[in-house]
Amino acid sequence: MCGGAAGQGPMNETDADHDSRAAWAAAFAALAILTIAHGAPMISAVALKPIAADLGTSRAAPSAAGALTYAGAAAGGIVSGLLTRRWSIRAIVMFGGVMLGSGLLLSASGGLLELQIGHGVFVGLLGASCMLAPLVTYVSFLFVRRRGAAIALVSSGQSLAGAIWPVLLATGVEQAGWRTTMVAYAAAAVVAIVALAVLFLRPPPAGRGASAAPAADRDMRSVAGLSPNAAMTVLMLAVFCCCVPMNMPLQHIVAFCGDIGLPGREGAAMLSTLLAGALIARQFWGWIADRIGGLGAIAWSSAAQAVALAGLLATQDEAALFAICAAFGFGLSGLLPAYVIAIREHFPPREAAWRVPVVLFAGYIGMAAGGWGAGAVFDALGHYLPAFALGLAFNVANVVLIAWVVRRHGAQSGRERAAGRRPRVA
Repeated sequence: MCGGAAGQGPMNETDADHDSRAAWAAAFAALAILTIAHGAPMISAVALKPIAADLGTSRAAPSAAGALTYAGAAAGGIVSGLLTRRWSIRAIVMFGGVMLGSGLLLSASGGLLELQIGHGVFVGLLGASCMLAPLVTYVSFLFVRRRGAAIALVSSGQSLAGAIWPVLLATGVEQAGWRTTMVAYAAAAVVAIVALAVLFLRPPPAGRGASAAPAADRDMRSVAGLSPNAAMTVLMLAVFCCCVPMNMPLQHIVAFCGDIGLPGREGAAMLSTLLAGALIARQFWGWIADRIGGLGAIAWSSAAQAVALAGLLATQDEAALFAICAAFGFGLSGLLPAYVIAIREHFPPREAAWRVPVVLFAGYIGMAAGGWGAGAVFDALGHYLPAFALGLAFNVANVVLIAWVVRRHGAQSGRERAAGRRPRVA
């Protein structure tokens, strides 16, 4: 196996080893891998109605496949994050790519049970878990000066996947059926992920350099006036509350459009618009996070997501929905990189390999709850608007919680300045 991973011990490195051309090549390769990985569960989202009709189930049953993928990725991400201390990122990603392809093959081979096991166990637990949190953490160790921009770039995988795949997948489902589309995607995904990992994912510089991790040299007894573990728990609750509403339109906008009389391709185009907006805005939020800190970026991007989600409750006009989807993508695009940046700002680098996937675990559980919950609310009430209203309530809770943490952090920084100490970056 290749040597060291994101959590490997220090070597004789300097800041010159970071932010290099090889680092950017690895970042773009990670972006491509995550684009492919995020596309896998989109097949069941785009084909939600055909799958439900083919299997003779309610919509909540096949939508649970996407929820199980996120739940599996959340649980597996903690283990794979810890394994990066022992195994190379290359080996972990290659294993995940093979498992992801195997899960799609299993999902396409049978009924509802195969669909849910294929997505939950293989695509999520053994597949995507080896790519999502590990790759974001890995890339954070390749950069010092441009860390925010690099994390924002790699975190664009979901947005880029949404801009590329939905219309292509919808065409495949319409012309060849959802099973054939899954099989073809599985084969292409395995080949591409393995090739990218072999060519570009190399051990990162293990030394943190002079300025790579200011938090490591500071008093870590408190974060925003809380103990480190208490602060991480608050971040986990916050990311859960923002990811519940995030996945509702992602998972159900195509079906929602069909219910209000819009063609399936229009719904797929709205999903692409949503995630294209997220892709375009991602670097903006990286720029914001580099200037106001991860916590501030979370607060502003979550507020933007809440405003857009409220728009879904206000109109069913086609043109307005396209604009709302773009605005929703703008808001959600800042959240994932901001949480990773906040962890890197406020916790020692040696803890990133496990703190990042643990916090993202709560986010994936939120994604799972939002995707499944919207389907369950629809099955119970016959419309998506109550589900979107419930998601908005979770989003508002996130804004309030993060605003409380930012206020506490500001008070702590003020006390540190008064005491003549250098305040933490936020």
